[in-house]
Amino acid sequence: MEDDLFASGHRACAGCGSALALRHLTKAAGKNSVFTIATGCMEVVSTQYPTTAWGVPLIHTTFENAASVAAGIKEALNQQGKEDTNVIALAGDGGMVDIGFRALSGSLERGHDVLYVCYDNGAYMNTGVQKSGATPFGASTTTTPAGKQSHGKSEWQKNVPFIALMHGVNYVATASIADLDDFKKKVKKALEVEGPKYIHVHCPCPIGWGFDTSETIDQGRKAVESGAWVLYEIEDGNFSISYKPSERIPVKDYLSGQKRFKHLDEDDVETIQDHVDRNWEELKKLEGLDLDLLKLL
Repeated sequence: MEDDLFASGHRACAGCGSALALRHLTKAAGKNSVFTIATGCMEVVSTQYPTTAWGVPLIHTTFENAASVAAGIKEALNQQGKEDTNVIALAGDGGMVDIGFRALSGSLERGHDVLYVCYDNGAYMNTGVQKSGATPFGASTTTTPAGKQSHGKSEWQKNVPFIALMHGVNYVATASIADLDDFKKKVKKALEVEGPKYIHVHCPCPIGWGFDTSETIDQGRKAVESGAWVLYEIEDGNFSISYKPSERIPVKDYLSGQKRFKHLDEDDVETIQDHVDRNWEELKKLEGLDLDLLKLL
């Protein structure tokens, strides 16, 4: 029986994919865990004084240093002989892919025994849906608005899982709230690995993406089934795709359900489809290869 360590009654929006991710992350990690969390949606909705949704120790850090604080906590616990305590650094894509990236990179390079988890909802949702390094190509945000002078975000997402791998990390994985069993399995596996480990979980956001609050899981599932979000893990350099759809759905089936993509024309959708297809084929080629060689480059 898993303990429910992220309580109901928090202030997250209805249908929040990130809150769902945190609930199951804490279930998988268990009571013997300490979390740091960067400023962002999940910190704001779960820690407003004098209440907390957390049933485990949690330290709220500034936007940029959840990884650094987690590293310090882990070293302090080691000095106390509490080496079996899980330490998990948590941040959204703003706090880990962008603002906190320097701290993440430094902590990975130093080799601290910490699990770093990015809950990726595709923008700076807490401060007004500004684009981040994880915002998909073509998405309309408040800083990449669709209009006469702008056609949504013009860059592709930053590939932080592979950047983490290049730091010599022995366990890297992607996950989705559309498959919570897979997510929890990867969390538990990561926590058995000594040294730094990184998990990047896809968390649809009804407010920022523009879909009904009842459709969160469906949006996540369409991302996976289309190949727009690929579930994989890299263990000691061995790459494997965790889930392969029997037949991938067209990426337009994923994009069409979100207001942030409603401005895209057929050429835009074809561009994204081509990118998704190419990425899928390149990832399939990596299966069976020893990616530890990448760390030597």
